[in-house]
Amino acid sequence: MIVLGCDHGGFELKQAIMKHLDEAGKEYIDVGSYNTDSIDYPVIAKALCEKITSGEAELGILCCGTGIGMSMAANKVKGIRAACCSDTFSARLTRNHNNANVLCLGGRVLGAGLALDLVDAFLGAEFEGGRHQRRVDMLEGD
Repeated sequence: MIVLGCDHGGFELKQAIMKHLDEAGKEYIDVGSYNTDSIDYPVIAKALCEKITSGEAELGILCCGTGIGMSMAANKVKGIRAACCSDTFSARLTRNHNNANVLCLGGRVLGAGLALDLVDAFLGAEFEGGRHQRRVDMLEGD
């Protein structure tokens, strides 16, 4: 299961991602925001991360104006590995090598076409494990 969230700066991009996932037949949970009214991004990031850490969802996508605030907020949650990406290579490799479980995107810096390519690269990639597992384990330290 995929979980989606956004603040007001990422609302339009989240809507495009939802349509894209609908067309691909992928199920998702939407934790908000549900309009362009101003909202605090840490609240949405926390709600999304709780869905992942509880096991209700495996992967998440957060959208805000730049993707940076959401990634900072999400990475405060133990067990979350969020990456703000703006190219498909990074979106794929953050899953392959870092076992990222949250993709953060900027609605004010990415066009919808590129953002959807990033979503596909992220969701289509798998963690390679092996030598990368040791490094991911280091991220989960106390």
